[in-house]
Amino acid sequence: MDVTEDRHELRPEVNLDDSQDTDEPAFDWMRTAAASTSAPAAHRAEPSPAGTTAEASSAPAGHEAEAPGDPTLEATAPERSGTAHLEPSPTSALQVRPPEDQVARRAAQRDAAASARPVAPRVLQVLMAIFLPFLLLIAAVRVIATPAFLWLEYFRPGFPGDGYGFSADDRLTYGSYAVDYLSNFAGRRYLGDLVLPSGSALFTDAEVSHMADVKLVILSTYGAGVLLLAFFVVAYLVLRKRRGAFGRGLFAGAIVTFLLVVGLAVLAFLGWQQFFTDFHRIFFSQGNWSFQLSDTLIRLFPSQFWMDSAIAIGVLVLVVSSLMIIFAWPMKRRSAEAEGAAARE
Repeated sequence: MDVTEDRHELRPEVNLDDSQDTDEPAFDWMRTAAASTSAPAAHRAEPSPAGTTAEASSAPAGHEAEAPGDPTLEATAPERSGTAHLEPSPTSALQVRPPEDQVARRAAQRDAAASARPVAPRVLQVLMAIFLPFLLLIAAVRVIATPAFLWLEYFRPGFPGDGYGFSADDRLTYGSYAVDYLSNFAGRRYLGDLVLPSGSALFTDAEVSHMADVKLVILSTYGAGVLLLAFFVVAYLVLRKRRGAFGRGLFAGAIVTFLLVVGLAVLAFLGWQQFFTDFHRIFFSQGNWSFQLSDTLIRLFPSQFWMDSAIAIGVLVLVVSSLMIIFAWPMKRRSAEAEGAAARE
């Protein structure tokens, strides 16, 4: 006989498990998923010191005897029985869907808030549409009130000559003094001290007084033009973050300018003399703008000169406003890009 086998037979076996069940877990909840499915239908009853072996043996098949008072077993009992009691969640009320009318109303409010546009950009665009006609008219007046335009007028074919002896060169020389006086800061002596070759004064006191009034109106107009230009610079800085916003303001202003100039042109065409008179009555209400045909201002600036000046101003403004309409036209692609940029912001 092998000595190793004798030693195993002679060695006493030590078994510390009183239940004599070292292979099976005591309860089903201790089994794994695979083990619980392959477990036998019935288990051996566990002896208990309180004599509960009989109760365990009478339990239904597939269940082990449970020790009373064990909190772990009590917690798992509902899971085994299939009749678990679920406590209501403290946030379960938030999962209840409100009535459909409230859902629709809230959705409409969200859509309105998402599609709402800020008020400040719209106000700036409206002001741009109002101020652009004045800015373009002032700019056109500044272009016309130059010696260069005088040269074009005096030397163009068909311009009426002076019946009292001024040549085209005389007109250009004396007229340049008058135009320069309107844009500088000199006093009345700038015109009052001018004399003809004969020694007589070039301009009478009434003419110098009227030119002083014209100068005040012109300088005020130029000052307003500077302020309007500053406004458009500020509007651009504010609206540049919203793609297409500044262009839409220019487009609206160009439309207004175009219509305004066309309307003024129609009035001037229907009655130039009345239009010219009403214009002077608005800006020179004191009435010192009427002169004789022999006065220097009339000889330098006859009625044809003012008609040509009005036509030149109207053409310049119409050309510029037309270009603005063309280049600032709010096409669908630009509108879609602007809306996408606004949504991303």
